[in-house]
Amino acid sequence: MKRIWPIIAVADVPASARWYIRLLNAQQTHSGSTTFDQIVDKDGTVLLCLHHWGPSGPGGGHHWPTLLNPSGVGDRNGLLLWFVVDDFEEAWKRARELGTAIEEAPNTDNGTGMPAFVIQDLDGYHVAVNQRSY
Repeated sequence: MKRIWPIIAVADVPASARWYIRLLNAQQTHSGSTTFDQIVDKDGTVLLCLHHWGPSGPGGGHHWPTLLNPSGVGDRNGLLLWFVVDDFEEAWKRARELGTAIEEAPNTDNGTGMPAFVIQDLDGYHVAVNQRSY
């Protein structure tokens, strides 16, 4: 078995956790943490890890340069979070309720041929949500 655990740096871990939990109808593993959280599916599969910008606390510091400094858009260049969901219409409703910037309203994605939309999260990351093909 192989799994990917994408980690993004965010300004406010609890706020970002609430945002992703709402968008993806998911759960979290580190409720109340201000430095790290995992957004997980109902079966426990990790969907996304959130890490506060900057080094971790005493004894738990990290050295990853992409998590140290939110100096500008270039730090996020090349990153697009793409989620495939089985509740697309409900995800679109939740996305609108979040009041976030909508980059692309639902449309037929030219790569998958399935409905997709793109929004921005609280830290300006582009988040695509694609209907699962059956």
